[in-house]
Amino acid sequence: MSRWAPSSNRATSDLSRVEAPVTLRGYLLCAFAAFGGILFGYDSGYISGVLAMNYFKEQFGHHQLHDADAYNGYNYDSWQKSLITSILSAGTFFGALFAGSLADWIGRRTTIIAGCGVFSVGVILQVASTTVSLLVPGRLIAGIGVGFVSAIIILYMSEISPKAVRGAIVSGYQFSITIGLLLASCVDKGTENRMDTGSYRIPMAIQWLWAIILATGLFLLPESPRYYVKNQKPDEAAKALSRLRGQPVDSAYIQDELAELEANYLYESENMHSSWIDCFRGGWKPSGNLRRVMLGMAMQMMQQWRVGIKNAFTISIITTVVNVCSTPISFWTIEKLGRRVLLIYGAVGMLVCEFIIAIVGTVAPEAHAANLVLIIFTCFYIFFFASTWGPAAWVVIGEIFPLPIRAKGVALSTASNWLWNFVIGYITPYMVDANQGDLKSKVFFVWGTTCTLCVFFAYFFVPETKGLSLEQVDRMLEETNPRNSAKWVPHDTYVGRGARDGVKMASLSSDGGADHLEKVDKHSEATQV
Repeated sequence: MSRWAPSSNRATSDLSRVEAPVTLRGYLLCAFAAFGGILFGYDSGYISGVLAMNYFKEQFGHHQLHDADAYNGYNYDSWQKSLITSILSAGTFFGALFAGSLADWIGRRTTIIAGCGVFSVGVILQVASTTVSLLVPGRLIAGIGVGFVSAIIILYMSEISPKAVRGAIVSGYQFSITIGLLLASCVDKGTENRMDTGSYRIPMAIQWLWAIILATGLFLLPESPRYYVKNQKPDEAAKALSRLRGQPVDSAYIQDELAELEANYLYESENMHSSWIDCFRGGWKPSGNLRRVMLGMAMQMMQQWRVGIKNAFTISIITTVVNVCSTPISFWTIEKLGRRVLLIYGAVGMLVCEFIIAIVGTVAPEAHAANLVLIIFTCFYIFFFASTWGPAAWVVIGEIFPLPIRAKGVALSTASNWLWNFVIGYITPYMVDANQGDLKSKVFFVWGTTCTLCVFFAYFFVPETKGLSLEQVDRMLEETNPRNSAKWVPHDTYVGRGARDGVKMASLSSDGGADHLEKVDKHSEATQV
């Protein structure tokens, strides 16, 4: 493995050669898709700064008596602020679910490009809005587009990335989210003092730029080879693999990897189809589809159980810079330490920070030292989240599902993220606003408790998937449990298994099965142990 790429590998035999060596060109091709995180992060982040702008309050609000945050007597109600903030997540919830079926129908790459188109329509409505009644539908439609992108970009990246660097590449998506959040804070800071429509329309319009860059770039990238295998197009799958791995179509690397993809899909499709109902079959055993879906949905739910500090402008920029600088640490640790270790110890670090903030803020709420503790330990909290749960939760949901239901499984998991993003975004103002729950620092006891639950969840339910191909992850889930998963190593291939067991493996190509069976036999001779 090249020194420029963090990598992991658990194979202890020739089974490690189920993929071609990672090349810089192939790495960059796979990594570009992570740019979709900027669209997600920017769209999620710009709204908090816009809501704090004086001109925006005057334009979109109404007369508010005895409201300290009002500008010239104008502001919006708590329910309006909650709706404007959280309606994006409602749109992404439904967009992610719909994208699960669309990605199996028209392809992963095409679905993401379509999501950029839907998102652009929402941006146009937001920029044109002068009232809440138009802004909310614009945020909703943009949310549907973000749902397309956020669900399928993880699926696409997981399916095209080499196993040795898959965690690092998918972690780049979370890194791009943090960059999007930082850009949103900077743009908001640059326009906050404008007393015209440019104060909010400039931040809104910039969203469109990220959609154009992402759609254009993906148009030039290949479709997922696993999508072609699922749709019985092995020749197209071989061409896509050739571009991604930097090897000729007829090379042994490409032929071996394609043979394993085909054999795995044929094995899985014997016992399941790709309907939504199949996502909830198999019971609670480690390899059951129901357990995998619940694992993915719970991980994304818990990723949202985190502190919701959204101070306007300056403090927001400080915490976002910490977020951006901390996330790249995961590029190395997620491959060297593993997903499971990061999730367990990351949650421990987060819960300690949450309870410290809660205790100090409750005991000395007016003290200057309490405010410093709030800021300092919020930064520590963000460090732990950004270097562990932020990227690792996305990585794991892209790895745990079998090919027949992978698109729908990732969609359900991502929809769970957005559902809880919506719920937390909607209820938080009611928990902390002075005229509502007014919990102040006590709210951190709530977040600390949820982080404690994350520790137990990660220990008992999350398997270690580092260093394995997606097909090897399926085998590992069949043969071990989460607590012993880090010790599991590949011991055969689906191709070799089918040949030894005398299973007749029909060809995915249209010209009969003889060529495919010959390829299976040759591969099994080389890989049996």
